[in-house]
Amino acid sequence: MGRLRTKKKTAAKTIEPLSASTAPSGPSIPALLEKAQTLIVQCNYELAQRFVTRILEQQPSNAVAKEMLGVAQLELGEIEAARATFTALLPPHPDAPTPPPPSAYLYLAQLSEDDPGLALKHYQAAIEILTVQLKGKERALDLPRDDEAALKSNIVRALIGQVEIWMDPSYDLCFDPAAEKTCEDLLASALQTDPGNPEALQALASVRMSQQRPDEARQCLEQAWSAWKDLDLDDPKLPPIPTRLALVKLFLELSLFTPALLVLHGIMSSDDQEVEAAGADAGKRGKLDELTWQELATDARDCLATCQVLHENEGHPDTPLLEHVKELVAKLDALGIKPSPVAEGDGDDQEEWEDVEESGDEDGDVEMA
Repeated sequence: MGRLRTKKKTAAKTIEPLSASTAPSGPSIPALLEKAQTLIVQCNYELAQRFVTRILEQQPSNAVAKEMLGVAQLELGEIEAARATFTALLPPHPDAPTPPPPSAYLYLAQLSEDDPGLALKHYQAAIEILTVQLKGKERALDLPRDDEAALKSNIVRALIGQVEIWMDPSYDLCFDPAAEKTCEDLLASALQTDPGNPEALQALASVRMSQQRPDEARQCLEQAWSAWKDLDLDDPKLPPIPTRLALVKLFLELSLFTPALLVLHGIMSSDDQEVEAAGADAGKRGKLDELTWQELATDARDCLATCQVLHENEGHPDTPLLEHVKELVAKLDALGIKPSPVAEGDGDDQEEWEDVEESGDEDGDVEMA
C-alpha cells in the first residue's frame, strides 16, 4: 500500500506543472499587433502577414489585425484578397465592428477604379464616420492635437479623392454639367474642415488652372507651398511624394521654375536612399514598390526635362538653375530612368470645362493633383 501511495504522490507532482496556471504562454495579442505594425512600417509585408495570421487564429474578429492583413495583402499585390479583407470589416458582415473603420472604406475607394460611383460612395462613408469622430474629439477638453490633425487630414484627403474622380477625364463624370460645382463644393468643405490645408489648396489650384484662372491658381500654390517648404525633409507633415510631384507640374505650367526645382530637389534628396536602393537592387522591395518607384522617377524626369526646355527658351535663363536641372537628369539617367513616351493629344489636356461642355470633345483632359 505504501508503494501505491507513493505512486499517487509522484503522479500529482508530474501533473502539476501542466496546469493552466503554470503553463508557459506565447506573446500577447498587443505584442503581436505592435510587432506586425513595426514590420509594416519597415515594408516587411510577408513577415507582417505571418504575425497577423497568428493573431487572427486566436481572435478571428480582431479588426485591427484584419486591417493590417489587408494592408499587407495590398502591398504584396494580392488585390482581390485585400478587397475581401477590407470588405469583411464593413456591414453587413457579421464580424464587422461598430462603427466600421473609415480606413477600410478609404482603401476600398482606391480599389474601385473601375467603378467611380462605388468609389465615391466609399469615400463618402469614410468622410461621415471621420466627421462624427472629429465632432466627438472637438467636444473633448483634453484632445491631443495630433489626433485632431490626423482626423482632419483624412477627411480632406477623402474629399480630394472625390474631386479627383470628378475631374478624371477617363470617367463620364468629368463631362457632367454638375462636375465643376461639385468640385468647388467639395474643396470648400475641405478648406472649411482644415483651413489652409496645403493639399486642398493645391487641388483648388488645379481646378483654377482647368478654368483658365492662372492668377488664382498661383496664389493657391504659393499659399500651399509656404505651409511646408521650410520643414525638414523627414518631417511627417510633408505632403506625400506624389502630391509634391503634382505641385512641381503645376509650378511648371505657371512658369514658376525656381519653386518647381526646389520642390523636386527636396523630393530627390528625401528619397535618396530609395534611389540608391533601386539602382543597386531594384527587386528587393517587391514588384509593387518597384513599379511605384519607376513611375515616380519617370514623373520626376519628365518634370525636369520640361523645366529645362522652358527655361532654355527664356530670354535670360538662370544658368546655375539649368546646371542643377542637368545634374538631376543625369542622376536619373544613370539609374536607367527614361522619359515617358509622348502620347497623342497631350497638347489638348488643358481644355476649359466650358469648352468640354459645349463641344463634348473627349480630348479635353482636366489634370488633377
